[in-house]
Amino acid sequence: MRLENKLKPWRFVAATIVAATVFAVTGNPVVAGPEAAAKAALTVVTVHPEMRDWPQKVVATGNVQPWQEAVIGAEVSGLRLAEINADTGDTVRRGQVLARFADEVVVNDVAQQRALLEDARAKLIEAEANEAGAQKLRGSAAMSAQEITQFQTAAQSARAQVQIAEARLQSELLRLGYTRVTAPDDGVISSRTATLGAVMQSGGELFRMIRRGRLEWRAELTEGQLRAVRAGQKVTLKAASGLLVSGTVRRVSPVVDVQTRNGLVYVDLMALPELKAGMFAQGEFILGTAAALTVPQSTLVVRDGYSYVFCVGQDQRVTQVKVIAGRRVGGRIEVSGVKPEDALVATGAGFLNDGDTVRVEKSAATSK
Repeated sequence: MRLENKLKPWRFVAATIVAATVFAVTGNPVVAGPEAAAKAALTVVTVHPEMRDWPQKVVATGNVQPWQEAVIGAEVSGLRLAEINADTGDTVRRGQVLARFADEVVVNDVAQQRALLEDARAKLIEAEANEAGAQKLRGSAAMSAQEITQFQTAAQSARAQVQIAEARLQSELLRLGYTRVTAPDDGVISSRTATLGAVMQSGGELFRMIRRGRLEWRAELTEGQLRAVRAGQKVTLKAASGLLVSGTVRRVSPVVDVQTRNGLVYVDLMALPELKAGMFAQGEFILGTAAALTVPQSTLVVRDGYSYVFCVGQDQRVTQVKVIAGRRVGGRIEVSGVKPEDALVATGAGFLNDGDTVRVEKSAATSK
């Protein structure tokens, strides 16, 4: 007891020295006891969650493709390609001559068929004259019924030969027309395989054309997303280059892929020179609007992969509340797990822990 009594003055001196040292360094006096424990960790402003009508969207990816692609091929065989008048990227009109085959052989065949037709017509005139003469002698002893029938048969055969000659001439004229390869519709040439001087076979591909220059976006959506999409809905498309394009849903595929369980949505796109077939793009389908409880994005704190907000209670202590983040528009985000009357720390929540005491300065202005 005597030793403890002797040490008490020294303890007081040591405490005085420590307090003086702290005051000299920080400029703040040392406060002991409950007052120090209740000191505010941070001065904050608060904000309340707000209900807003936000658009409902479905995000998907896909490729830009031609609306319809026409394959333009050769319709004659064994002819040399003598002229090419179109190339990849050219805009063409319906009926425009894209290429021409050497037609000397076909022109000669047409002339030959014209001559054969004239010969058949001359023979028909003779046969019909014989038939008419025989008809006049019918019933007389000058010509038998069998001979009259033979003249009638010869006339019918001559008429058939004329028809055959006319058909062959038309066939050669069609073949002559096929030596000129024309565009079947307005559009843009997307590829050219035609080679000058090549001897083509019937059906060989010469060009591919995007009909009317129309492009579409073919988006892949899941089974659940497909049910929410309807023809006529608006779509905002963003290409990898940053290009923004608006479109309209034309139709929804009636089937889904058995492997991926995804279906295609066909979206008509507005014509832009920067938009190219084969581009990859991401798009948003606008499905309507729905109410959302929203907070400024600055109120959220992400820890261990989860989102949290800090609610300020009546005792100025904060409570860490786990929330689920949803849609984002501008600087606000949809959340669930809080109520509109909750006072949330607007900024600086990342410096707080559950149970900290704060000093509320004022309420934050609502951000748009």
